[in-house]
Amino acid sequence: MAVRIRLSRGGSKKRPFYRIVAADSRAPRDGRFIEKLGTYNPMLPQDHEQRVVVNDERVKYWLGVGAQPTDRLVKIFANLGLVKAPATREQPKKSAPKAKAVERMKAKEEAAKAAAEAANSAE
Repeated sequence: MAVRIRLSRGGSKKRPFYRIVAADSRAPRDGRFIEKLGTYNPMLPQDHEQRVVVNDERVKYWLGVGAQPTDRLVKIFANLGLVKAPATREQPKKSAPKAKAVERMKAKEEAAKAAAEAANSAE
C-alpha cells in the first residue's frame, strides 16, 4: 500500500479549509484516510499561528516509514523544518526585458535623477 501525505479539502465554496492526512494513494482526495496529521487554512494571513497546525511527531513517523508528501506539503513542511527544501529552478531568461527596453529604462532613470538634482539645486 503506497501512503501519501496530502491535503483533504473541506470548507465551503470559495472558503477552503484543508486537513493534512496520511492516506492510501488510491483513496479519493476527500475520502478515506489513515490518520489526520494537522490542518491548513489558506484564508488566514501567512504569519498567523493557526494557518498551519501539524503534529510534528506523526509527520516525522510517516515520512520515516516511506510516506510521500505532495508538492504543496513539501513546501509547507520545509517552512516548518520537517523536510529539506526542494531545489528551486532558475527562472527563464526569455521573459527578461530586451536590450532596447533596458536602454529606455536607464534613460528614464537618468532623466528622473537629473530632474531631482535640478529641483534640489533650485531650493
